[in-house]
Amino acid sequence: MCGIVAYTGPQDCAPILVEGLRRLEYRGYDSAGLAVHTGRGVEIVRAVGKLTNLDQALRKTPLAGTTGIGHTRWATHGRPSEANAHPHVAGAVAVVHNGIIENHVDLRRELQGKGVRFSSDTDTEIFAHLIHAEMQSGIKELDVAVRRALARVRGAYAIAVVHGEQPGTVVVAKQDSPLVLGLGEGEMFAASDIPALLAHTRDVILLADGDMAKITTAGAAITRIADGAPVSRDKKRIDWSPTQAEKGGYKHFMLKEIHEQPRAIEDTLRGRIDLDKADVVGAEIGLTEEIAKATGRVYFVACGTSAHAAMAGRYWVEQLARLPSTVEIGSEVRYRDPVFLPTDLVVAVSQSGETADTLAAVKAAKAQGARVLAVANVLDSAIPRAVDGALYTHAGPEIGVASTKCFTTQLAALLLLAVYLGRRRGTLNEAEARRILDAAWQAPAKMRDVLARADDIRTIARRHMRAKDMLFLGRGTGFPIALEGALKLKEISYIHAEGYAAGEMKHGPIALIDEEMPVVVICPKDAHYEKTFSNMQEAKAREGQIIAVATEGDDEVRRLCADRVDRGSIPPPSGRGSMLVAADVIEIPPVENEVVPLLSVIPLQLLSYHMADLKGTDVDQPRNLAKTVTVE
Repeated sequence: MCGIVAYTGPQDCAPILVEGLRRLEYRGYDSAGLAVHTGRGVEIVRAVGKLTNLDQALRKTPLAGTTGIGHTRWATHGRPSEANAHPHVAGAVAVVHNGIIENHVDLRRELQGKGVRFSSDTDTEIFAHLIHAEMQSGIKELDVAVRRALARVRGAYAIAVVHGEQPGTVVVAKQDSPLVLGLGEGEMFAASDIPALLAHTRDVILLADGDMAKITTAGAAITRIADGAPVSRDKKRIDWSPTQAEKGGYKHFMLKEIHEQPRAIEDTLRGRIDLDKADVVGAEIGLTEEIAKATGRVYFVACGTSAHAAMAGRYWVEQLARLPSTVEIGSEVRYRDPVFLPTDLVVAVSQSGETADTLAAVKAAKAQGARVLAVANVLDSAIPRAVDGALYTHAGPEIGVASTKCFTTQLAALLLLAVYLGRRRGTLNEAEARRILDAAWQAPAKMRDVLARADDIRTIARRHMRAKDMLFLGRGTGFPIALEGALKLKEISYIHAEGYAAGEMKHGPIALIDEEMPVVVICPKDAHYEKTFSNMQEAKAREGQIIAVATEGDDEVRRLCADRVDRGSIPPPSGRGSMLVAADVIEIPPVENEVVPLLSVIPLQLLSYHMADLKGTDVDQPRNLAKTVTVE
């Protein structure tokens, strides 16, 4: 989300900055702007909407200069508007920023108490005022002022800063948000992603968390934010084409988006978890304690992948908030003449916020007096505009038609909603809430551990890529994950797949299982482990080819899956001596039950991706499917 570009050198920088932003459009944005040192100081031009609007604004107000910064904004604090667009200015300081300042409320109050007047609703403007205050205190060097300001800030950021009295200098810094330097001949660039740089240079430096760089035409001086100590970062030569660069070097957007999930979860959780109070910061949700206590039922409405996320949300709301909950498919709700009550909380889950069937259900619920909350990824889309409150996910734009990171960020948002309701209804005590929220906060790191095993999953995919049919089984929150795994496989590989509640296997699907049928079982060590393991044994007894998603160190699952390999029905992968290693088991780290879905879905996404890629299907644009379903 959001895009940063910066330049200093001999060329007129405005066209370079705009073109760099255009190369970052795939990241998504709702406004854009530039700040250029024109010789008269730093001047800015901003516009709401697409870059064509910024082009028009620049024709009316040209910016001529050789040092500047640019930004495309995806709104987090404050609605899309020219006032909220970046860059933000205080005195002679101009700042662009990606990320979220977690302590922005306290800092804003402090600054307002000192007489500072804010011109926007954003958290980013705080940076500008903090840096300006440091310069006003007598500090001469911009990088020193930025460092001192950053010491006051808690959260994630990539920032670029220019000052009207320091031409030819840009200061950048990063923490938990991407930033890369581009090295030219007598010129320097910075951007939030490599595609913005490739038209000008192939030599880049990837900054690490905690890095700051002062860039001039002479090069980059990189230091640590914490203490100003110089650090050295290796230069890297990029040989990607522009299209490859947009994909981050990945073969497909879908694979890139699968690997972006830890960052997307961090962005969705950041600023919303207060571990000190063991609570969710949820003013945006629009549910007071009185409303939460008066709610009699939570009614989820969604379609496709979003419906699977809603099913997990139902489990969490019932368990943590002790509220009866139901999940309905939007296309069924709009024609079934359902009954909504004034005490209902209707939660409309939609990635795009434009899903026609879900929007129709929302209107029906509103007409009957229910309170409606949207969970969506696109700011100010149709569904959030039509409801009482919106809990936005921060997945960023998702290019691949088959949803991955939008799904897991929906899971994260719905878990936050369940905790939020539970705390206000008094059904979730402080210790339990802290346990769950801490587990959620730690989940991205463990998701990265799962992603590190992608090559092993490709080996499993290769063994089963010729399957005609597959069965996915799970219990509890593993059931919607089984449904999602089957849907992903159908969508992109065109292999027929069915997801079932594992307890329903004997009520029909078991008749399909034979030696030709791969059976994927989500069997982590959770509350349902023993029952699910029994179902796996039953499938194995029918000669099913078991693929298990299990907790690290579960030797029982590995032995069960390896036995088939020992008999030689499927050869082990080359280069592996142990038959047990060859078992079709994908391990996930041990985690709290509530966050298991965030980890267990990743192996299924990767399995589907690799099977489709090996078959040669169009992974990013599978046949007959559209990203956003805005018609019936």
